[in-house]
Amino acid sequence: MLSLNLIIVIITCIISITAFSNQKITDDLIFYPPAVSENNQWYRFFTCGFIHADIPHLVFNMFALYSFGGLVENGGKYTDGSIDGGYVIDHGFIPLFGKTMGEFYYGLMYVAALFFCLLPTYAKHKHNYNYRSLGASGAVSAVIFAGLLLEPRTGVGFPFIPGVSIPGYIFGPIYLLVSTYLAKKGHGNINHSAHIWGALFGLLFVIVTTFAFTDHNVFEEFIWAIKNDLHMN
Repeated sequence: MLSLNLIIVIITCIISITAFSNQKITDDLIFYPPAVSENNQWYRFFTCGFIHADIPHLVFNMFALYSFGGLVENGGKYTDGSIDGGYVIDHGFIPLFGKTMGEFYYGLMYVAALFFCLLPTYAKHKHNYNYRSLGASGAVSAVIFAGLLLEPRTGVGFPFIPGVSIPGYIFGPIYLLVSTYLAKKGHGNINHSAHIWGALFGLLFVIVTTFAFTDHNVFEEFIWAIKNDLHMN
């Protein structure tokens, strides 16, 4: 049976690839702030996450979503550094909340992140008739940072540099600092603001849901995992 994460990847790929050759689909789904402020087309907050600018944009986002989403939804195994090479299970949504609620919270986080990550962009460009945005990057950032909070030892690789990765607890702060710098610089066609707010939403979602619905101390586990990783290295 397909995981919810894989279903999201497949649906996004189908819609994005179809839109590549159909401009009307792109125009109807893209995030266009004046269409929201003047015509109440709030659905664009969500639909823009299912279309992409080109194949590389789609592949990069879906590869990141597939890689991190699987861990966030289902959890994974990491060595605990013990002498006998034992393993511990990290805390994915299904191990934390159970299968039904785990899938529900994962889907809720992804969909809500599509909306939340674009709120600052909407506030800034609601009357900008030249502004448009598309792609799932904000929601993907939410998934990545949810995963890094739940399991900060997760290695994050670099495109086109096989075999090179850094721990998530190092990657996360660097990612946010670089994205903040690029957002303030304001050049290029990438919506860095959506990346930042998506990442923050992912962190907040995990903190709130684990505190409210589980006995899991996300901060305690986060610190323990980092100390464990540093001890091993």
